[in-house]
Order: sequence, then C-alpha cells, then structure tokens
Amino acid sequence: MAAAPSALPDSVQAALKQANIPAANIGIYVLPVDSDQPALAYGEDRSMNPASVMKLLTTFAGLDILGPAYNWKTEIYVNGPVVDGVLKGDLILKGYGDPELTVERFWLMLRELRQRGVRDIRGDLVLDKHFFATEPHDPGAFDNQAFQPYNAGPDALLMNFNVAPLRLVPLPEQRSVTVQPEFSLTTLTLRNGLKLDNATCGDWESRLNVQVSPTPAGAVVDLSGPFSSTCGEKQLNLSFLRNGDFIYGLFKQLWSESGGSISGGFKAGEVPASARLLVTKTSPPLAVVVRNINKFSNNVMARQLYLTIGAEQSGQPGSRENAGATIHTWLAGRGLNFPELVVENGSGLSRIARISPQHLADLLIAAYRSPVFSELESSLPIVAVDGTMRRRMKDDGVAGHAHIKSGSIDGVKTIAGYVFDSKGRRNVVVCMINHPRASAGRGVQDALLEWVYNRP
Repeated sequence: MAAAPSALPDSVQAALKQANIPAANIGIYVLPVDSDQPALAYGEDRSMNPASVMKLLTTFAGLDILGPAYNWKTEIYVNGPVVDGVLKGDLILKGYGDPELTVERFWLMLRELRQRGVRDIRGDLVLDKHFFATEPHDPGAFDNQAFQPYNAGPDALLMNFNVAPLRLVPLPEQRSVTVQPEFSLTTLTLRNGLKLDNATCGDWESRLNVQVSPTPAGAVVDLSGPFSSTCGEKQLNLSFLRNGDFIYGLFKQLWSESGGSISGGFKAGEVPASARLLVTKTSPPLAVVVRNINKFSNNVMARQLYLTIGAEQSGQPGSRENAGATIHTWLAGRGLNFPELVVENGSGLSRIARISPQHLADLLIAAYRSPVFSELESSLPIVAVDGTMRRRMKDDGVAGHAHIKSGSIDGVKTIAGYVFDSKGRRNVVVCMINHPRASAGRGVQDALLEWVYNRP
C-alpha cells in the first residue's frame, strides 16, 4: 500500500528538495523482515532502472541454483605427443566462464604444465570458448568508454577481467612520467606522451587521454595529457586488448618466463577427441566469488555468473536468452511474479533493465528466508566499512549496521539491502532514483538509511 507523499520522512523530503529531484522520480520500500506491513512505501510499484542493484538478483539466483560451493574450471589439453619436452601439436585452453581466472592462477596452471614435461610447443595456442554462446559485444556502446574495465564483455575464457594494468610513476626531478605495464605483452605497443605538472591530483584519470588503435597483432595505446606530481604512483586499469590477443600475449610472457617457448600463434577452436587433458584449475567457490561481485560491483563477473546459470541449467552454451529464461523459471518456482522485470545482462549496466522497488524488496525477503541468506548478506558492502559503501556515513548511527548494495549510472542512483536498526530489528530497504539529477541523490539515500536505523 503506497504511502502519501507527506508520509515520506522529513529528512528524506529535505534531501530531495536540496538535490532538486522530484518525488515522482523515486521509489522507496522499507519492510521489517518479520512483518508483511511496510514501514515505508512510496512509489513502490514504479518500474525503474535498478543499475547495479540488479546484481542482487543475479547473485541470489546463482547461489540458490548453482549452490554456494559451485566451482568453475579451466582446462589445458595437448593435441599431439610430448617427446623430450616438445609438444608436437597444439596446446588447447578450454574455459568454462571462470570470473576469477587471474594472472596468478593462470601462472599456476602453466607452472603445472611445465612440471608435466611440456617445454616447447610446436603448434598453436587454441582457445576453446564454447561454454558460452558467441554474442556480439561492443564495449563502447553503453557510454563510449570502450576501454574501461566495467564495460568488458563476458567470455568463457575471461582472463584477469581482460584488464592490463599500467603503473604511472611521476619523476619530478626529471619533469616526466614513466608508464610501466604490469605485463610485458608482445601484443601491446605503448606510447607515452604524458606531461608532468603540479596541479591538485583530484580526479586524475579524467585528465588523461587514452587512444587505442587495434592492429592485426594486438593494439597500440597512446597515453597523453597532464599527470600531477602530487598524485604519487597510480595504477591505471584499462581493457584495451581483444580477449584473444590479451590471452596470447599473457601466455607468451608467462610461458617464456617459465623457460618455455611456442612456435605458433593463437586461434579459436574446440577440444578434439584426440586431445589429452593435462591440467585443470578450479575457481574459488561461488560463495567467495559473489563477495567480489557485490562488494566491488564487478560488472563482468556478474555477467559471467549470469551466463553460467544459463549454461548449467539449459545444457547449452550460456546466452542471455537461456540465462533469462532460467531466472524467470526460478522466480516463478518461488512464487515471485515480476511482470515488469527486464534483466538484460545480469550486471545492471543497462539502459533497459527494470524492476520495481517492491519486487526487489520481495526478492530480498525471499533471500532472507532461503538457505543461502548468510552467503548473500555477507557479500554486500557494509556501510562505512568496506566495498563500495566504505566511505559513506562514517559518522552516522547506521555505520556498521547495514549491508547495502549500491548502483549508479547516468540518471540512476539506487541502494538495496538489509539494515539492522537501533532496536536490533532487520529491515529490507530499497531506494531507487531515476532522474537526470540522480547523481545528486546520495543525500536522499543516506537520509533514508539513517531514518530506518532510528525508526521507532
């Protein structure tokens, strides 16, 4: 039952006025977990863009459908005999959508491969990505920021989130800035045109100009613009290489460092029946992975999980279509009917994703009553403590008393999660703002969280 506008707490109304956001552009729902009567409901039936709080649906569904102990795997096969350390054939890397296949874990796989007697590969590196369907992905389509890690696309062989970090080191005595790639990739050419100045560091990334020119062998990256000496060393995380170029470049570096060599290039393919499995590496359990998805709002990891749900339940390569169908079937099985729901990709990085505040609250209540609640709640950022909420509300009563997922894209600012109020009651809280001035709405969210914490 929707409350009248006057039922909004005075502090929330004041924050809306200060932000110049009309009340018609917000949706709020606050429900004690042991009650069917909301403590506050306003615009709760509005179909709204949830931004990254959509990850709550993806991670709850993943935990419930796949189980907290679910592991992804990555495999290495050889297709040919290995004689005196020489593989006379191709090396095949097969992925199953692991969101956390980091450089460190890939290095361990290659170390095991060396221990199994492979040194010189007289063939190609074959990349088997058939666990996910091949779907087009334009990393610049969302906001023209094609090289930002949050725009990276899912891949059955996602490596290190497809991110190649660059370390920027100011050298004041030389009036220059050095750029040190974390990985010495043969597929990357870096040209440094950065200029050192003494400005306030501030939002240092926004002052940089990054131009990426794809080449047949990888990419050329041109860095230019000012970088302040007051910043000290900074790490610039970019996703500027095509997935295959990145994997091959990283493989060549790590394999060479281990004393190995490869004579061929890389290509897409499948594991043939004649291939022999040599190395398998499993991911951390899903209960750990969802913490990294939600604490740090990692888009590509959420998309990996979404497609994995579709692949595992359909028995077909994971796609947005079979993942979406699985999610809707799962919701229906829990008696949750969300006719307005649009998920798109599972991460919330979307212009068309939709859910109402009340239905998101219904989902959180269902999670509270499920066996995987502990894993889900512990994956959410704690207000004023960690994750994306670590810098918020440090001097307020609610600090340390709420697990809250936040979301923010142009025109959208949202929060959803659980608040322990001052009387020890757990409350589900959802607040969505869809308005051109949504970015100014943080005070509205903070006022609501503090009101819930102090409510009678």
